[in-house]
Parts: sequence; C-alpha cells; structure tokens
Amino acid sequence: MKQKTKLIRTSTVALSLDFLLKGQLAFLKEHFEVVAVSGQDEHLKTVAEREGVRTVAVRIQRNISPLQDLISLWKLYWLFRKEKPQIVHSITPKAGLLSMLAAKLAGVPIRIHTFTGLIFPSKSGLLQKILILMDRLLCACATHIYPEGQGVRNDLIKFKITSKPLKVIANGNVNGIDTTYFSKEQVSLQEQQELKKKLGISENDFVFIFVGRLVGDKGINELVTAFRELEIRDQKPVPSPQSLVSTIKLLLVGPLETELDPLQPETIAAIESNSNIIAVGFQSDVRSYYAIADCLVFPSYREGFPNVVLQAGAMELPAIVTDINGSNEIVVDGDNGIIISVKNSNSLLEAMNKIMEDSQFYSQLQMNARKMIVSRYEQQVVWEALLEEYRGIRD
Repeated sequence: MKQKTKLIRTSTVALSLDFLLKGQLAFLKEHFEVVAVSGQDEHLKTVAEREGVRTVAVRIQRNISPLQDLISLWKLYWLFRKEKPQIVHSITPKAGLLSMLAAKLAGVPIRIHTFTGLIFPSKSGLLQKILILMDRLLCACATHIYPEGQGVRNDLIKFKITSKPLKVIANGNVNGIDTTYFSKEQVSLQEQQELKKKLGISENDFVFIFVGRLVGDKGINELVTAFRELEIRDQKPVPSPQSLVSTIKLLLVGPLETELDPLQPETIAAIESNSNIIAVGFQSDVRSYYAIADCLVFPSYREGFPNVVLQAGAMELPAIVTDINGSNEIVVDGDNGIIISVKNSNSLLEAMNKIMEDSQFYSQLQMNARKMIVSRYEQQVVWEALLEEYRGIRD
C-alpha cells in the first residue's frame, strides 16, 4: 500500500484550526497523513478528536514578541526536521511567518501559506513598514501563496508583497461553508422561542446581531454608537397596553478582549448598562443566535474572507458590512445586504434604519441571502478545489 504524503497544517492558535478548518482536516486525512500544529488549549484537543488527526502543540504568540518568536521558530524547525513532511501549509499571520521560515530552513519541499487577512493595510507608519517586511519575508520563504479572496490578492499586489503567482481557491474563503449545518431548519421554533425568552427578546423586536471578537477593529465602537442613535430615532410615544410596538435589540455574540485593541470605555459602559444591548460572550454554536436575529451587522475594519458573513447569509440573514476585503465579495450591495464605508457610524446608522424601516427592501435582501451563499461557497466545492491544488503541486 502506497504511503500517504505527510501534510502539516499550522495556525497561531488552535481556535483557528477548530473553527476556520472545521471538517477540512478530516476530509484531507482520507488522502494525506495530516498533522495539525498550533498552541495548546482545549481547541487543539477538539481538533484531534473531531478531525481524527494527530496534533502537536507549539506555542506561538499573536503579537510581536522577539524572544518567544525565536523559541517558536526553533521548535517548529526541529518539528519539521523530525516529521519530514512534504507539505507545510499555514494560515494566520504569525504562524505563517514562523512556519514558512522554519519549513524553508528544514528543507520542506512544498511550503504553502493562505493569507486569510492582511493586517498592514489598516496600519500606518513604522508598524505598517514592519508588518509589510514580515509578510514579504513570509512570501519569500513560501513556495505557493493563496490569498483567501480577490481583495486580499489585490492588496498583496498593490503593496508589492510578492511577485509570485497568487491564486484564489474556488470563489474564495479558506473552508467554504456547510450550508446543511448552517440552515435555519436546524434550529426548531421551540429553541428559538426559549432563547428569545432567556435573553428578554419579544416576538416583535427587531434584532441586529454581531458575531466576532468585541474589539476596536471589528467596528464595535461605531456599532454601539449607531445603535444608540437608532434607539433615539426609534423612540415612540408610550403605547396603550393593547398595542404592540417593536423594540430594537443589539445581540453581541463573541468574547470581549481587553488586551489587544480594547474598546473605548464609553462603549463598554453602554454595553453593560443598556438593556437593549445583549452581550452573550463566546458561543461554540452560533446557529440559534442567528436564527432569532433579523440582520447581521459586521462593520469590521479589515478581514480576509469573513466566515461570519457566510454563516449569517446561509441562515437567511441580510448583512450590513463595510467595504473591505471579503465582505464586499460576499455581499452584493442591494441584493443580499448593504455595503457601507469603514469607520463611519453615520453610514451604519442609516443602513440599520433602512433595513429596519423598509420592509419591502428587507424582504428582497432576505430572499436572496441564503441562495447567494449556497451557489458560491458550498463547503465541498472548496475542499475539492484545495485537494486538486495539493495534487497538482505534489505531482
């Protein structure tokens, strides 16, 4: 029996392997000997159990940390020397830099990096120059480079990060989406009603949802500002007991991070004090939260190809997104959502108001939301395209 080619997949933190590559490693295991490498936590254990692949823990810092980065580089180098993989494929920025450099030094023949997002376009000054140099070094060490979407590809070219060929797999996105799993049919009406009751959401409330880390560059400061203004605009005279008047709610699903890029103090205060802003923290299964929402709001400053927008669309939600890489490829303005400018709470306010007030427009967006995702980003299509790339490179 022919021995399988060894493939090592790396990411900075195991959360990325767990969520960004869910199901993909198990699919690839049928064709390769797959080893998953990242920092050690409960997510790495989940990957090992669910995907059925061997895992190795190597601590990698997300932020720039020269001493720890050298230690991580050394450990990756010796790991690759020991394992002797034919392919090392990295995602996420820091894992990409260290994995590609270590793999080149260790003599790994095929070194692949997928850019799932670029940090430097949203930075300036010395920090931007450092980040550009890091990505250029990464690309110099890699043999094959795959941007996750056309926007990322265009930025790599614009900033002269590499002159190597750049190819987007399928229609973009690192893993595609399981549109059977992400379907409103998977969440029963009873589950929806119970969750609404638990969160204090009534049947007539209009619910905006954000899913992701609660940090500045996800646009949370602008989102909370716009929502508070929308509340003021939406205030109505006190109704009679018999009347039903809808209230707007903002559902925040994701962890509050206070170390890197923390939210403004007034934003945190508003989240804590406003009863119409419901923060539920990190959730391993977000489908029930999408199911009780009416519209995704995703005002991020930068992305590669956001899974959140794919998931929400598959769950039949229109989306308000910023005009950034990935988001502006998934959302077609006026068809399945609204595209607004970055860092603009006024544009966000007007888009949220239009979605909520114009029922005919909303229905049109909602009708298109799921079918546009299914037609372009079904998971199996992405997996098969990646497998063909591996085979083409290897052969």
